[in-house]
Amino acid sequence: MNTLTRENRDGDRAQTEQFVAPPASVIEAGDGYTLEVEMPGVDRDGLDISIENNELTIVGRRSLPLVEGTLIHHESRPENFRRTFELDPSIDANKISASVEQGLVTLTLPKAEHVKPRKITVA
Repeated sequence: MNTLTRENRDGDRAQTEQFVAPPASVIEAGDGYTLEVEMPGVDRDGLDISIENNELTIVGRRSLPLVEGTLIHHESRPENFRRTFELDPSIDANKISASVEQGLVTLTLPKAEHVKPRKITVA
């Protein structure tokens, strides 16, 4: 797993935020693409999806449950998730939609009308 570190400046003190690159799958259908990114522990409020300079960036911040009592053993990593994808010019960036369910972020990336196959009627 790849880990990215980004430095945040908060006043005079610098903080580092750890990111892990989550696994992703891309599926092509006739009208576009489906992008699935695994981000366990991330809900809708912890998700930030943006497009800038033809790059799609997905950041997921986990909301880990508070533990009551004494923690004896812990294997879950505290890092948040971050993944960036370069968008193909055939994707209509204005029509991208996203959903998250049980830590699986699903984005629908429709193809622009000018690149979709079309049937020409013969007169």
